[in-house]
Amino acid sequence: MTIVVDINVMLDVFQQRQPHYGSSAGVMNLVMGGTLKGVCPSHALTTLYYLARRHGTQADAESAIDKVLQHFEIVSLEATDWQKVRQLPFADFEDAAVSVTADQAGASFIFTRNEADFIHSTVPAITPAAFLGRFAMAP
Repeated sequence: MTIVVDINVMLDVFQQRQPHYGSSAGVMNLVMGGTLKGVCPSHALTTLYYLARRHGTQADAESAIDKVLQHFEIVSLEATDWQKVRQLPFADFEDAAVSVTADQAGASFIFTRNEADFIHSTVPAITPAAFLGRFAMAP
């Protein structure tokens, strides 16, 4: 199963943010272990690096990027995809880009803690906790 992981889930893990760390780490472990095929939108890499560095060290930021590059497929959007992003009725431009990335990657789910932000997505959004509970894959 292919899934797109939203930046908030990655940050839960790399910054060990509670109370979300456990379920987010559970999902990330399923990707890193090969049970799920993880996709990371290319535009998320710069944000991940910036926030990991801002709230940690340069080594933390580099380690986070290295892990994502090792275990995730990175999907980039082209100009026509960005035009599609602009046309979507999302309140948040970045969420619309994640949605188009998920569609382009053929993802089954977008893993996020903000399901309501993806109400207009063609790919359903699910929280890590809900997914792990639904598929009995508790961390």
